[in-house]
Amino acid sequence: MKTLAFVCGVVFGIGLLLSGMTDPAKVIAFLNVAGHWDPSLILVMITAVLVTVVPMQLAQRRARSFIGEAIRFPSTRGITRRLVAGSAIFGVGWGMTGLCPGPSFASLAGSTWQEWLFFGSMVVGMVGFEVWQRRSVRQSATRGPSNPAVAIPKT
Repeated sequence: MKTLAFVCGVVFGIGLLLSGMTDPAKVIAFLNVAGHWDPSLILVMITAVLVTVVPMQLAQRRARSFIGEAIRFPSTRGITRRLVAGSAIFGVGWGMTGLCPGPSFASLAGSTWQEWLFFGSMVVGMVGFEVWQRRSVRQSATRGPSNPAVAIPKT
């Protein structure tokens, strides 16, 4: 199972490299709709969506994956404050650096110190959020839902 996950990750990384998604200059040119816009990455995104449609439809009809793992989809379907905030943070970071998590990891082997700094900062942010989230859940469980000041908002 871990071998399959590794192989899928390698194939994904190769796809990111071949598509140009690991080139920050190309990504920033794609995001620069007011300047010298490079629309080539829209084809990568459209292709990714098209390739994903059928497997997602199949997965939604199953309780377990083909390798026996439970399939879990998010229970929240609406747009929440957390979703908007996370999307905004992601978008600002992507626009400033031309990197996001997958391409950042895929490009580490031949990257600059700035890309390593981005990757390290991203990991620190992810770990920090996880620690904050777990602490919030523990505090909420300790104090109970009767105190709305410490209750975690539903998302």
